[in-house]
Amino acid sequence: MPHFPRDIYPLDSGASKECIEDRQFLSTVNAGDDRAARIRVKNRRKMYLDKHPEYFSSSLELADPLLYDRCIRRFQSAAEREAEGRQKGYSGVLEADLMRSEAKLAALANPSSAAITYSRGPNGEIYPEDPEDVPQNKAEGIQRWQREMTQRFLRGEDDDFDYKNVDENDEWDDKVQEEREEQERWFAEEEPSWILGENEGSGNEKMTVKGETGVQDF
Repeated sequence: MPHFPRDIYPLDSGASKECIEDRQFLSTVNAGDDRAARIRVKNRRKMYLDKHPEYFSSSLELADPLLYDRCIRRFQSAAEREAEGRQKGYSGVLEADLMRSEAKLAALANPSSAAITYSRGPNGEIYPEDPEDVPQNKAEGIQRWQREMTQRFLRGEDDDFDYKNVDENDEWDDKVQEEREEQERWFAEEEPSWILGENEGSGNEKMTVKGETGVQDF
């Protein structure tokens, strides 16, 4: 059992209690600051995506070739695929095809560890195992693709993106939203307090409760 010298902070003294309370207070403050910082970073990243919808271009296909194939490619017309191919170039199309094929084979070999499962059809074709996982139309596919890529971006998993330019730049702050969140935190942390006043019409000093302030007093 560790030994703490009693001559520094006696256990029955107010000093040790104050030190413990100070440490607990600082720990709470630091935890709150860390949480606020994480929320601020995510808000900035979300604001960046809202201002740059081009982030969800076809170049993002390599982030998740299987999900892109399921949500986007399956609904593309021949003309759309041709236009996308010209945009990527021959090497880009080849790289995407190889990565997609390798990902499908890996999903077939290890279905339990794959985020998207596949199985083989009667003619050897590869198709999704669960029809419910397949978007019903093009709009639903785009919505799902952008939702998944948004969460990936907010988690900081895009290794090709320089997050520092967004995370440390207050240009991407939503000032109105921040003010609203700050007010909500203030009201949540404010403890109700009582306003005490003297009895009207009496000559003594007896105090009576006149009202309550705090969260409900606004």
